[in-house]
Formats: sequence, structure tokens, C-alpha cells
Amino acid sequence: MKKIYILFLVVSMLFTGCKKEQQGVIPPQPFEVYEIKTKSVPIYQEFVGQIYGEKDIPIRARVVGFLDGMHFKEGERVQKGQLLYSIDPDPLLQEVAAQTSMVAQAQTVLAQAESDLKRIEPLAALSAVSEQELSMATSQRDAAASGLEAAIANLKLAELNLGYAKMYAPIEGIIGKTLAREGEFVGKDPNPVILNTVSQLSSVRVQFFLTERDYIKVAKEFINRTNKKIEARDSEVELELLLADGSLYEHKGKMDFIDRNIDSETGSILIQASFPNPDRMLRPGQFARVKIKVREAKDAILIPQKCAKELQGQFSVMFVNSENIVESKQVVIIDKFGEFYVVEEGLKNGDKIIMEGLQKARSGMEIIPEVTDFVSQQTPQS
Repeated sequence: MKKIYILFLVVSMLFTGCKKEQQGVIPPQPFEVYEIKTKSVPIYQEFVGQIYGEKDIPIRARVVGFLDGMHFKEGERVQKGQLLYSIDPDPLLQEVAAQTSMVAQAQTVLAQAESDLKRIEPLAALSAVSEQELSMATSQRDAAASGLEAAIANLKLAELNLGYAKMYAPIEGIIGKTLAREGEFVGKDPNPVILNTVSQLSSVRVQFFLTERDYIKVAKEFINRTNKKIEARDSEVELELLLADGSLYEHKGKMDFIDRNIDSETGSILIQASFPNPDRMLRPGQFARVKIKVREAKDAILIPQKCAKELQGQFSVMFVNSENIVESKQVVIIDKFGEFYVVEEGLKNGDKIIMEGLQKARSGMEIIPEVTDFVSQQTPQS
């Protein structure tokens, strides 16, 4: 009986040891991998810009007074020459009347001076009066004529100010929210001086800044590709606009202004582009991202961004060698294209890298690679 028990114990130990040995060997597991294929792609860079109307004309109170009337609806289209605001004209009418009186007075003085001169001139010819009297009469006539000119100029200024009491739309466009209401005193700080703004929105201007480094990169690419000078209005650079909701604006823009200098304080240069706005969807004050094509990457190595790990600015991928063994490999990333990275060094056409299950993958593991296409969640714009 004791021999049977010992034999059973030995068999059990052997069986347990074999089972542990079997458990220690993990068979190769399937992993989804991405097979690299070279592709020529355009490389874009994005810059934050602000939208302005094609024309944004402020409606300015050019005389002081109490706002007497508003003759438009806020936020609606106004026509060129349409009456927008009126200021109480009574003080201005009184000034016109006063200056009219001054003109009449100056005319009387001039008439008297001319009469005196006509009376003295024949007497001076007969030496009946002195040359000094003739000179004085002439000077008085000239002074009276100058006084009349000054009075007429003051009257014209008073009439001009009276005309400023009514403010008209300088262009056709959309008018905004009024900054002053009827009864408010306007035209002098701290009271409102600019009462509103009319914007022409058939097209819009987008202003954005490029750093000196970005500007040099874009300029070099443009010169190398077109063999032309950097002239904004002759530029063939097409711009795209990404709106706040992430959508791509359907109309492309053209660069129409490059500032003459780099701002020494910010190290950036101002760029302006124009975009068509036929539906009036874009409004002044909006922010958008401007996309500029900086270069064409020929036969580029593209990998999905999800395949790469980043640590302190260094990128690596889990590479699958010809024996289906996983290796960690450093790569050099130089650009982005949609949801892909553009790789300069570390990979070549036909290489396989792990795309799904990166957390489970370890260097030295043998796997079963399953080549899978990457389905992008966003379609890169060409």
C-alpha cells in the first residue's frame, strides 16, 4: 500500500510539472498591423486667423449733440446713402444763422470800404489827399474783403456741421448693433463717437500671423515651386479655411496682402487673404484656421498617428520584423497629414508596424500579423 502511494505521488508531481511547463509557453497571438505604402501627399500648415468684412466702415458722429433719431433696424441690410442717425439740429441751425449774420455784416463793411476807396482815388490823382490816406483806404478795403472771405468760410463750416447732423450709410452692407440710443449725447468722449459699423460681406478678409520661421519655410517652397518673386496679389498660393466647428469652408481664398516687415516685438509677419462669402455665412469677428500648402511630399512614408508613441519629443513604433518578432524602433517625424505622421527616418516601404493592441505588445514577442487598412475618421483635404 505504501509503494502504491509513493508511485501515485511521483506521477502527480510529473504531471503537475508538465502542466506548469505548458502554461509557461504563450503561443503567438494575432495583432492588427499596418503595412506601409509610400504616397505623395500635400503638406499643409494651419494658422489662427480673424475674419473681417471686405469693408468695415464705422458710422461716426462728427458733431456733438443729442441723438434725435435712428432710421434703421439693427442687423439688417442698409443701402448706400440711406439715412441712419440724426442729431438734434437746433444748435447747429442757430450757428448757421449767426454766421449768416456775420457774412452780411462783413459785406456791409466791405461795401463801405470800397466806397471810401472810390472816393479817395480821384482825389489822390489830383494830389488833393495824401498818399498815406490812399494807402489806408486801400488797406481797409483789403481787410474788409478778407473779413468777408473769413465770414463766408465760417458760414460754410456751420452749414457743413449742420449736414453732419444726419448720418448716411457710406456703403451697402449689414449694419450692426447701435452703440447709442435716441436721447443720448454723442460725438465727444466719453460719450459715443462711433455709433455703429456697416460691413460689406460679399467677400471677407482673414488676417493671420506667420512666425519668421514659418514665413521663410512657406516663401522658400513657393519660390522653388514657381520660380517667382513673393508678390501677394500675383501669388498662386491657395488658402483654405477651417471653421470653428472643424468643417472645411467650401470656398478657397487668395493671399492679397503681406506686410512689409517682420514685427520686431512678436517676431511675426501679418498676412491677409480674401475669401468669397456669397451666402454671408462668415461674419466679422469670427476666428478660423487658415490652411496653407507648404510643400508636396514625394513618396512619403505615412503611418497612422495612433501607431506611434511619444516620449519627451521622441517617437517610436512597434516594428514587426521578417520573423514576426516585435521590436521597438525609433522614428523621425517631420510633418502631419490628416491623421497620419510623415516619417523621415526609421521606416521604409513595405514595413509592418502594430496598429492595435500597443499596450499588450512587447519587444521580443512573436506574433501573428494581420495586415489591416487604417480607416481615417477624417478625410484629409488635398
